[in-house]
Amino acid sequence: MILWVGTFLLLNACALEGNTKVLYFAHSLPITHPVHRAILDMKEALAQKSDGQLQIKVFPDGQLGTEREVLELLQIGSISMTKVSAASLSNFAPDYQVTSIPYLFRDSEHLFRVLEGEVGQELLMSSTEYLLRGLCFYDAGARSFYAKNNQIESPEDLDGMKIRTMNDEMSVDMVNTLGGSATPMAYGELYTALQQNVVDGAENNIPSFVTSNHYEVCKYYTFDEHTMVPDVVVIGTRFWDTLNEKEKEWLQEAANESVTKQKQYWKETVAENMEVLKAAQVHFLYPDKSKFSEKTAPLLDKMMQDEKMKAVIEKIRSE
Repeated sequence: MILWVGTFLLLNACALEGNTKVLYFAHSLPITHPVHRAILDMKEALAQKSDGQLQIKVFPDGQLGTEREVLELLQIGSISMTKVSAASLSNFAPDYQVTSIPYLFRDSEHLFRVLEGEVGQELLMSSTEYLLRGLCFYDAGARSFYAKNNQIESPEDLDGMKIRTMNDEMSVDMVNTLGGSATPMAYGELYTALQQNVVDGAENNIPSFVTSNHYEVCKYYTFDEHTMVPDVVVIGTRFWDTLNEKEKEWLQEAANESVTKQKQYWKETVAENMEVLKAAQVHFLYPDKSKFSEKTAPLLDKMMQDEKMKAVIEKIRSE
């Protein structure tokens, strides 16, 4: 922790090298992940658009902290950008909770019609009052359960299972509602927790399941696809407000262009990862999703009690 704090005392959102601004971009994913590849595309596009005046320096693999820690660093202006799960962002900007409601999005096409439309733009701007501005959404696929020893084919199979979740209210409530025992913990701690039976399983998308090497420990993956929580590229408003209009335009354009490439990288990676999992003899389970949807329906009902959230949900359903 002392080393972690000391590192940030040396950072101040970006560095000035001559006439060049270098933006510090931190995220928690490995360099093999399709999201990291898209961030590198953003970096290249920004350098080209700005003729080298704006540069991005990427810190992957959680080098500068967890998602929550990095968001806090954006708020105080110690670094400029990050990529986080919308679930993590909901701890700072509550409107993002809507993206974690189980079975709200019908498929990926529906998801991105919403995210790239009016609702998505409102979400990106909803965090500005918390000193965090969303630039774009990345595809993070569908999240499903995986386990060491249990074949999860119905909600009843989760009874008593300790399932690692992200540290946000909706993720915890979802697992508990399905009958499991939600166990929030940092993603970087999960591999060891699975090995040592601290938890019985977890939930995530296929690329994260593979790049984390969790498939080495967990041999059962259930395609219940309970949520489709996107990733969000975020910039701290303390840094955003220092940019002139042209610089903001370059950065937003670079972010938007990286979205198209990231979606393609994601599809390619999922196909490649499925072959890896088959070779590793991971067992795939395809349950009746309606059983999971029915069991988690109270979470949607609870969110609908908030008039503001109800209006957003109705917009999403109408797409």
